Amino acid sequence: MRHILIVGATSAIAEATARRFAQEGDRLYLVARNPERLAAVASDLETRGATQVETMVLDANDTTKHSELITQAETTMGGLDTILVAHGTLSDQKACESSFDETLKELQTNCLSLISLLTHVANRFEEQKHGTIVVISSVAGDRGRQSNYVYGTAKAAVSTFLQGLRNRLYRSGVTVITIKPGFVDTPMTASFRKGKLWVSPEKISEGISRAIQRKSDVVYLPWFWKFIMVVIRLIPENFFKKMKL
Repeated sequence: MRHILIVGATSAIAEATARRFAQEGDRLYLVARNPERLAAVASDLETRGATQVETMVLDANDTTKHSELITQAETTMGGLDTILVAHGTLSDQKACESSFDETLKELQTNCLSLISLLTHVANRFEEQKHGTIVVISSVAGDRGRQSNYVYGTAKAAVSTFLQGLRNRLYRSGVTVITIKPGFVDTPMTASFRKGKLWVSPEKISEGISRAIQRKSDVVYLPWFWKFIMVVIRLIPENFFKKMKL
């Protein structure tokens, strides 16, 4: 039985993954901004078999509360050995192009708030000599594209931070897993036209569960995105800058 903290617990991917945790009888501590939605998710997980479900209403951008959050989760569940970080927003690229304040807000939510939270968790897990850190990044961070380069910048920074964290914590017995989903059909992408590359949150949750079991490092979900991004990264910049991506 694991003791799992989920930040961004009302996101589609986090909720689908939490259902898998609940079915395995894990203890869950859920964190999100919307109290009504959070309560509904918690109730559902209780009926699915979670041994314990606790909640905290918190905006992850409030970095002053991160240390308290980790301590509260650990105390309430009688331990903490796994964290899934899944909060974030899909940046409005055009708005960011027009306003540095908007860009800074997106970087705060999608990058800096994660780095703050992970710093506290990493120190706690390093001290106890075990733990699993799972973070939702994105294929968008693999190369800057005109359509979403602010979002991609945040995800690239998170992925690099996780890479360094993985290298640092390896000898302490702590697993750090970077999840890089491709196109996922969620409420956040409801306005997007869907195609064959799109998958459900449940499909991503299956891959996350498998990555935790295998103690993976970096996982592209679905698997074929690893090869798509290899091709995209290999396109010479002289040609890439002329492409409408």
